[in-house]
Amino acid sequence: MSTKGEYDCIVIGAGVQGSFTAYQLAKKNQRTLLLEQFVLPHTRGSSHGQTRIIRKAYEQDFYTHMMEECYELWTQLEREAGVKLYRQTGLLVMGPERSQSYQMVKNTLQRNKVPMMILSSDNFSQHIPHVILAEGDEAVVDITAGVLYADRALKAVQGQFQKLGGVIRDKEKVMDIKPGPVVTVSTSNGVYRAKRVVITAGPWANQLLAHTGLQLPLEVVKINVCYWKEKVPGSYNVKQRFPCFLTTEGKEAKEHIYGLPSNEYPGLVKICYHMGSETDPDQRDKQTDRSDIDILQRYIARCFPGLVPEPAVVESCLYTLTPDRHFVLDCHPTYSNIVFGAGFSGHGFKFGPIIGKLLCELTLGEVPSYDLSPFRIRRFQAMTKSAL
Repeated sequence: MSTKGEYDCIVIGAGVQGSFTAYQLAKKNQRTLLLEQFVLPHTRGSSHGQTRIIRKAYEQDFYTHMMEECYELWTQLEREAGVKLYRQTGLLVMGPERSQSYQMVKNTLQRNKVPMMILSSDNFSQHIPHVILAEGDEAVVDITAGVLYADRALKAVQGQFQKLGGVIRDKEKVMDIKPGPVVTVSTSNGVYRAKRVVITAGPWANQLLAHTGLQLPLEVVKINVCYWKEKVPGSYNVKQRFPCFLTTEGKEAKEHIYGLPSNEYPGLVKICYHMGSETDPDQRDKQTDRSDIDILQRYIARCFPGLVPEPAVVESCLYTLTPDRHFVLDCHPTYSNIVFGAGFSGHGFKFGPIIGKLLCELTLGEVPSYDLSPFRIRRFQAMTKSAL
């Protein structure tokens, strides 16, 4: 017999990671409540927008290994929800041939036998028209990569969660979390209790963890999401098999520049710099730094002759960065029935299904499917504040 407001699990934050966690918990017959501070769907966090890149091309083997199963889980969700969530386009990775970062990506793909193709300056233009490969650069294509339809994916997983009996309550901001054998979560609209709580609040993670006496070394930055106009419509179109791409490093940039073929806005190509300026997530519109746009304009003028080097549309997204850019997936050091996923550092969306599975396993005290040592908070020991 369940009292109103009592659940097995409460998940706070209905972005991609929280939604997949709630879905996995509901699959395990856990009575689960998914709380969201904004009205769904919203554009204030890190999970909105129509597209994301999905790829196995990483410097670290552990991400490539996780992505193997992740592709299967995305396909499973497509089947369950009856919607198309993924389009294979390939991912073009460009970088200085001798650079460590580029070589690590190439080696990871080769070691893990990911279908791939290596392009040199000699054969590059016949495979990739309308792009100029920088001198001294080489390129590799992760053939299995492509575009994930982000908004559609979020809607699909939330719909499946509800079909399993899960409850979503949006426009409910969490005001307080009282730890204990049963955790009490107070929102702007009510009080809920659960044996277990998962915090997946993106840029608001530390605000919520503060109620539990924990602070993680997380930095929130605002990214300018830029769309650039094709001079000749269709040159960089998803239908023309133009791939997603990323640069490992180069003349213009210390961080990745990445892009997706024109899709959500006809005739506009999404190209962004993988870094932004620090911001308060509740004051993000005051952050107007455009230094990343200057970097992109120089890059596009040099490498993408078919695009107008002035952004046609600029939207925004928030990244929550960890010092090493790897995720945080862990249990609270004091309260083992509070679990959190945070710091997805602008590359976590594609991992949603597997992160949901891992956070569900941590919540239920099961042995995690993957080695979580790269994601545990003990790696930040000196940087993690505990008020306890």
